[in-house]
Amino acid sequence: MRTTRLTLICHARTVAQKLSRFPTNEPVENEQLASDFWATRLDSPFRLLCGPELRTRQTAEWFGTDAEVVPALRDCDWGHWHGQSIKDLQQTDAHALQAWLADPHAAPHGGESVAQVGERVAAWLEGLTATPGHVVAVTHPYIVRAALMQVVQGAAFNAVDVEPLAILELRFNGIWRLRLPGIDIKETR
Repeated sequence: MRTTRLTLICHARTVAQKLSRFPTNEPVENEQLASDFWATRLDSPFRLLCGPELRTRQTAEWFGTDAEVVPALRDCDWGHWHGQSIKDLQQTDAHALQAWLADPHAAPHGGESVAQVGERVAAWLEGLTATPGHVVAVTHPYIVRAALMQVVQGAAFNAVDVEPLAILELRFNGIWRLRLPGIDIKETR
C-alpha cells in the first residue's frame, strides 16, 4: 500500500498578520524570494496545492508554477471581521470575540465557526487518503491548525511522530499554545 504524505505550508507573512488584523485578500509582504531556495527544501516529486487567496497563490509560486487551487484550503470566512484588528475588537466587541475564542461553534462575525472549518478540513483530509504520494499544500494558519487537530484528536499520543532534533515550542498566555516556527525571511538572505 502506497502512503500519502502531506506537507502543509503556511503562506508567507502579510501586512494583516503583522498588524494583528483579520485577513483580507492581501498579498504577501515580500514577493521577491528565490523559488530555488524553497523548492530545494522539499523532496520531489510532489503535487502542489494551494488555497484560492492571493497570498497562498503567491507563496505556492515559490515551490513551483503548477499549483492546483483547492477551495477546501481557503482561509476561514471571517465575515464582517475581515480587515479588523484584534485590538479594536477587544475594545468594541469584546463579548463576541470572547465567545468566538471559547466556543468552537460560535461565529459572531457572521462567517465560519472553528467547528465548520474543522469539518471542511476533515473532509479534505479524508479525500487525500485516496491520493498516494507527496502532496504539498500552501494554505493559512487556521487551516494548518484545523488539520493538526484532526490528526491529534482521540489517541493523540500515538498520532505524533517526533524526529531526532525536532523542536516543539509551547507558549503560555492564559492557555498553552503550540507554536510551529517558520523561517524568518531575513535570515534566508
